[in-house]
Amino acid sequence: MEGVISGTALVASRSAAVAAEVDRAFDALLTVPDDPRARLYEAMRHAAIGGGKRLRPLLVRAASDLFNISRESALRVGLAVECIHVYSLIHDDLPAMDDDDLRRGKPTIHKAFDEATAILAGDCLHDLAFQLLADEETHPDPFVRIELVKALAAASGPAGMAGGQMMDLEAEGASFDLATVTRLQQLKTGALIAFCVDAAAIMARIPSEGRTSLHGYARDIGLAFQIADDLLDVEGDVAVAGKALGKDQAAGKETFVSLLGVERAREQARILVQQAKAHLHAHGTQADLLRAIADYIVERDR
Repeated sequence: MEGVISGTALVASRSAAVAAEVDRAFDALLTVPDDPRARLYEAMRHAAIGGGKRLRPLLVRAASDLFNISRESALRVGLAVECIHVYSLIHDDLPAMDDDDLRRGKPTIHKAFDEATAILAGDCLHDLAFQLLADEETHPDPFVRIELVKALAAASGPAGMAGGQMMDLEAEGASFDLATVTRLQQLKTGALIAFCVDAAAIMARIPSEGRTSLHGYARDIGLAFQIADDLLDVEGDVAVAGKALGKDQAAGKETFVSLLGVERAREQARILVQQAKAHLHAHGTQADLLRAIADYIVERDR
């Protein structure tokens, strides 16, 4: 029990620090200009600054601890993946997709502004992600930078997050089995999580054959994260979650919970967390934050 408490405290402390750094960086990057683009920048700031778990930048930082990657490099890569994550939320919330009114406890961008501004704000955050990765301030080695760009593009495109979102849209008119739901979530949620961990190995110039354990860790926590999300969708509190709940069930979509049941889904998430931590057996205390994040993923309430 003591270890769990200390792990929870570690995640809380590090996530708060990373969230503050992310907000400061977005504040500097998204200074509102004194011209007709102001509304666009205000919408980007509304979506990017404040709220959210900042799990992805935290994962980049935690994985970077394994390889002594500089704090600045880890922050810039974390910002890039957060840009992709936030852009995806803006677009997912649009009436053409999930049609949500609430995100991170605030009105969604198309509600706070308008649909056209929301589309542009998402587009610009997508572009900003690759601008950050391509900048030499992120890493001095141009080969590392282009590998980061390639990896994030793959994780966010049709073979990653966007492909998973397309499968999710198709899920409303189909009865997906467990294998298909697992594949959907590996793309929609898992691909960006995997990039966060892989990015640290890319910056450390670890060859692909040396990343197997990290890939296993990322795969398992990605699925555990989604199972926990599905459980929250059924059992969570809207006021705490800061977003609409119960929408998958209302739309008739199959989820881990609908296919496995609440107790089996919860047990599967626990098994995945234990597997994820086992992948880190070759690492010492420098992997403690990654281990704590794995536990946090199934204990969180939002």
